Amino acid sequence: MSDAATVPDLLHEAAETHHIVYRIVDGDDPDWASWYADWLLDHSELPQLLGAAPVRSHLVCELVSLDREYTAEPREERWEDWYAERLLERFGGGA
Repeated sequence: MSDAATVPDLLHEAAETHHIVYRIVDGDDPDWASWYADWLLDHSELPQLLGAAPVRSHLVCELVSLDREYTAEPREERWEDWYAERLLERFGGGA
């Protein structure tokens, strides 16, 4: 499986796991990007797929930026695919 196909799957898995962890508040977490960054760096293959682990704070910032960009206008593309493409571009990995 290519990095381009694997990264969206990891993002989806992070989202599902986050929702389970935050089930008592139905997934509401104002600091979601920090949680995602920790999970992606410490509990997934993302660092290997990118070729190196990004600095945690850079990944948090990028996730927040991607969320703002993605939600700024209606999109047909799944958020996982859209984020993955940009993470691979911005952090030097890719298929």
